[in-house]
Amino acid sequence: MLRWTMTEFRTTYIHDRDQWPHLTWDSAVLAPQLAKIHFARGELMGQLSLMGFSTQENSMLDTLVQDVTRSSRIEGEVLDDAQVRSSVARRLGLPIAGLPEPARHVEGVVAMTLDATQQYQAPLDAERLYRWHHALFPHGVDDSLQPLQTGRWRETEMEVVNNNMSRRTVHFEAPSPARVHQEMETFLQWFNSEQDLDPVIKAGLAHIHFLTVHPFEDGNGRIARALTDLLLARADGRRERYYSLSRQIEQRRAEYYRVLEATQRSRTTDVTNWLGFYLDCLTAALTDALASLSRARARHLYFSRFVDVALEERAHRVLTRMFEPFEGKLNNKKYRSMTGVSDDTVNRDLKYLVDAGMLIQIGRTKGTYYLLNLSGIPSAGLEPYADTLYWFGEADSSSRPEKS
Repeated sequence: MLRWTMTEFRTTYIHDRDQWPHLTWDSAVLAPQLAKIHFARGELMGQLSLMGFSTQENSMLDTLVQDVTRSSRIEGEVLDDAQVRSSVARRLGLPIAGLPEPARHVEGVVAMTLDATQQYQAPLDAERLYRWHHALFPHGVDDSLQPLQTGRWRETEMEVVNNNMSRRTVHFEAPSPARVHQEMETFLQWFNSEQDLDPVIKAGLAHIHFLTVHPFEDGNGRIARALTDLLLARADGRRERYYSLSRQIEQRRAEYYRVLEATQRSRTTDVTNWLGFYLDCLTAALTDALASLSRARARHLYFSRFVDVALEERAHRVLTRMFEPFEGKLNNKKYRSMTGVSDDTVNRDLKYLVDAGMLIQIGRTKGTYYLLNLSGIPSAGLEPYADTLYWFGEADSSSRPEKS
């Protein structure tokens, strides 16, 4: 007589493989992406050398604010941008006039981010990670206001789950709490050791390795991204950050979680797909940073050229905004919506800017719009907006729109 016995089925994960934690990848597949990244990193450093100190400071401030806010947003936590900017600026010794007092939990996230990037040469140990974790959760509760053990490795089982109305889906189960101490000893030894390994690749490996161990009850994703930034700062050999990986990951959040889950459920320790996704995000971050620096340089040259033009604050604000990604064209309606002034004031402001040479008027009817006069200013990095925002003059006639 046959007797069927029900046993609990447990999905196995990458940390259950015999090869764990020795991760592997296909270098040939990743080589083209790495080459692009190293070229872009060199180009970025070259661009920075052409920038004034204040431009570099502002770019670094913007990048750090993006890193802090976007990394938290990936986990569903929305931080106040102005509070983050206030905290970062104060810690870097930059002006904070008009910025609000940051909340304690905002200060904690900023403190962790800056410790990772400003102190990138310092060894990483358990105590440092404990301080980061406590900084993320200064009140001893998680983002759902549930009690949380802070500043120590977790002592409970850990699952990454998705609860919806119909069912509970387990995406990942971390190593048992009994394994965490040894897993983190192994991770920290590897993290602090020199390897014959591209430092950009090491940053991506650290991310997936730390997230797989999942050593804390909460906050593992934010700490993993801080560790990645730390290793990228080491790779760059500088504590100033000018590109935000977290911003790119946040824009591809669903894909980020899909790739992580697929990698952590793999039957092998091959992480090529994860590294490919990470390198794609890093490439996009560097591309965005280069474009942002090009806009910053053009903005500086533009306002330096017109330094003798007396500008209303509202006009300066609109002109400055046109050096950022901008939807559509600048016309009377958009100027009015950006400033809140009357139609007569709109007409007067725009005529003044055209007469001063700061704007070029295109058209004479209802379709009239205005371009920033960037003649003689390098157009590199600004080309996507050449037809809608910028006029490069006869020196760049290929981008010159036809007057109607």
